[in-house]
Amino acid sequence: MNEYGPTQRLTPNIEAIAYHEGVPGHHLQISIGQELAGLPDFRRNGQYTAFVEGWALYSERLGKEVGFYQDPYSDYGRLGKRKCGAVFVWSSTPACTKKHWSRDQMVDYFHRYTAMDEPNVQTEVDRYISWPGQALAYKTGPVGNPQASPGGAGKSWGAKFDLRAFSR
Repeated sequence: MNEYGPTQRLTPNIEAIAYHEGVPGHHLQISIGQELAGLPDFRRNGQYTAFVEGWALYSERLGKEVGFYQDPYSDYGRLGKRKCGAVFVWSSTPACTKKHWSRDQMVDYFHRYTAMDEPNVQTEVDRYISWPGQALAYKTGPVGNPQASPGGAGKSWGAKFDLRAFSR
């Protein structure tokens, strides 16, 4: 969780960020990966963006599916964070292609189409400028992953699958 400028940050997405970054998100996934015995180092320690972000995005939705979000305000934050993911892809693509969007154009786009607070707008724009393709990998992660798709394991296991029991 980014603790810089807490008085300038919006609170609706805090719970979604906690699931994304903590448990069951990045922290859990990366910890499990590093502890698996018998895997080569590139598998144990490689942080492949599409896979890692796919897991974390699924973690945000899993929090909703098992009823962890505390109130509609937090769920609104989760939905706003999903929208921001689309804006990340949409704004970073022109910056990284022949359209050559400027930093200011990206900042304006974020302000126009998200409810992000100013510190997050600035840091996210800088991140996508300095890490070409990260936004695309972020949103590519869940594509083609049956566990991260709507229905996931529940669809293939049918009545035998109890999501709440699985998440304990």
